[in-house]
Amino acid sequence: MNSHTLVEHHDIQEWITARHGQPALRRVPDTMGRISARLTIHFAGPATPTETPTQDDGMSPCSWTAWLAELDRQNLALRVGDRSGFEFVDRREVH
Repeated sequence: MNSHTLVEHHDIQEWITARHGQPALRRVPDTMGRISARLTIHFAGPATPTETPTQDDGMSPCSWTAWLAELDRQNLALRVGDRSGFEFVDRREVH
């Protein structure tokens, strides 16, 4: 799989929205019971582009501003592949 890493906010948002994705956060407890935010992307698919994530599926929809701010706070980038796969990676590992 060919992959490349997106760091710029505009590029990340463009890649996600082109695939009918929406920014979302999961609140997950760490080993000490503290809640932290985990970035995620909700893909509604082309059949239901207006669908939004709900509390029931473990995701909370959020604004692009909040999502991108959390991406920066966690110092992450988005590595994407040819077949729409993705993963969050540490920006320090981006070459």
